[in-house]
Amino acid sequence: MDPTVITPDRLRSLQDSHPDLVLLDVRLAADFARGHLPTATNNCVFEVAFAERMKSLVPDLRTAVCCYGQPAQSHESRVAAEKLQRLGYERVFDLRAGIAHAEVAGPPPVDGRHLLDLSESRVEWTGRNLLSSHHGRLGLQSGQVNVTDGRLAGGEFVMDMSAISCDDIACTPLHDVLVAHLRSDDFFDTERFPTGRFVIISAVVPPDATVGAPNLEVSGELTLKGVTAPVRCIASAGVLPDGRLAAQSTLEIDRCCWNVIYGSGRFFSRLGGHLVNDLIEVRLRLVTAPVPAAP
Repeated sequence: MDPTVITPDRLRSLQDSHPDLVLLDVRLAADFARGHLPTATNNCVFEVAFAERMKSLVPDLRTAVCCYGQPAQSHESRVAAEKLQRLGYERVFDLRAGIAHAEVAGPPPVDGRHLLDLSESRVEWTGRNLLSSHHGRLGLQSGQVNVTDGRLAGGEFVMDMSAISCDDIACTPLHDVLVAHLRSDDFFDTERFPTGRFVIISAVVPPDATVGAPNLEVSGELTLKGVTAPVRCIASAGVLPDGRLAAQSTLEIDRCCWNVIYGSGRFFSRLGGHLVNDLIEVRLRLVTAPVPAAP
């Protein structure tokens, strides 16, 4: 008999009907540490010790166990559930939709202002020319998002442009040379413009949106080098099991719109090896600080 596949809505009723239910997160330990469903226990199905570890985690084969992993297109929860049945567990359930869709059934975002967790959030960049690329990070100075009626209503974050780094050549002499060039007036002129700012103007949830997929259309304004220009991006956003808000997005910006024209073929001819692509790829990961407990 195949394991019983359940939906996120069914999980709650299953927990009510099986008070001893073990919610088993079968993803990598690192993914579990970054966020998991409340009360879940981790046992990574990719590890050879999976079966042996189950004997100590759930010694009674009559105990109900529900497995979950990444979203449905990833097979780890199905594989884990089948392994449990072969081990002799009598009541095995498979939350096939995975953790992202399980979060849909959770509480909506708390209204109000949510400060960014600067240790968890980051802004990464990738710049390219015809044959090579560099990638690194920008510093985050501050940030917040505003929630109204359970929906993102606005917010902003401030970047420390002088804290730019280049990860692919870190700890090499070339790193400091490149970073100094990026800080100079050829690029971001951080002595005159030490910060950049992204302001969220609006955020629209498409009618068919699901958590774990691009589900938020964000319009905003990006200010660099004293120039403000509109930016649009698609984000994957949701609520973590502990109530924090999280979003990720990858977008491309045309640096020339902010008067960053060094090496641009639109402004210079015969650049030779100094040609730099106009588009910069920006990857955002924004996570809010924990919501304070109610008094």
